Amino acid sequence: MPLVYDRMRQLAHQRLRSEPDASLNTTALVHEAYLKLVDSPQLTVRDRGHFLGLASRVMRHLLVDHARTRKAAKRGFGTARIELGDDLGVADEALDSITELDAALARLDAIDERRSRILEQRYFGGLTLEETAAALGISLATVKRELRSARAWLALQLEPERPG
Repeated sequence: MPLVYDRMRQLAHQRLRSEPDASLNTTALVHEAYLKLVDSPQLTVRDRGHFLGLASRVMRHLLVDHARTRKAAKRGFGTARIELGDDLGVADEALDSITELDAALARLDAIDERRSRILEQRYFGGLTLEETAAALGISLATVKRELRSARAWLALQLEPERPG
């Protein structure tokens, strides 16, 4: 854990930059993710990349749960927009909430699990292209190629309805 703790803090900080709610901070997200990972009895970690991939998934679930709780508390009003960095190429205004992103990733997971994992690790985990390739055990070229198509699919899914 000491070997990846600093990297997990960086990733959590990146994810929480756009969070206007101070009830979830970097340290809390990293510690919650760590507790979820170590409390899993069947957890087998192959290497650093694999661990960061698992941490990405756990952080995704924690952030989605937090967003849902916050949304329920506010009765759906004032939910913050999330921002995907330029590396994913999805316009900020195409995203209503973290829960919409999660739902879109769940739909993609049913169609193409690997592309869903790539997006999950890039957005929720903040992994680099190289770290994503290592975590999934695929080549960097494959990550780049599949990220382009997954990004295009996600943009279509999250595109606001056009009046017709």
